[in-house]
Amino acid sequence: MDHFSQLAFDAAPIGLVLTEVRVIRACNATFAKLFGFEREALLGQSFRMLYGSDHEFRNIRDVGLGPLSSGAEYSDERMMHHADGTPFWCRFRAQTLTPDDPPLAQVVMSFARIAPPMHDGPPRSPPRANAKWSHGSHVA
Repeated sequence: MDHFSQLAFDAAPIGLVLTEVRVIRACNATFAKLFGFEREALLGQSFRMLYGSDHEFRNIRDVGLGPLSSGAEYSDERMMHHADGTPFWCRFRAQTLTPDDPPLAQVVMSFARIAPPMHDGPPRSPPRANAKWSHGSHVA
């Protein structure tokens, strides 16, 4: 990776991560900070550590495979967990690098925190997929 590409990845204002079969292989500082970890502590770890339970981790896997298998980008809103266990909402986007192989073999994902409402009002609606790219739900 050339200097400017590396700089753009490292300094991006959104969390970026590359996974292989749901194991973190590379991530930027923004991703690590979003989840409350040092970058080095995440490398080589299963994405399971970012979900609240084994059940969430298992169930979320297959939902977005269809769009990724067809080469489409995928987007939704989901709840993730900080290193201290605090849940938070984020916008999630994914693109597989291996649509002809198992779609989770290599995936590039982005995560951005969704700020809590600034007013007293009804609770947020449940996660939703972004129809601009595909219909479906979670992948990571």
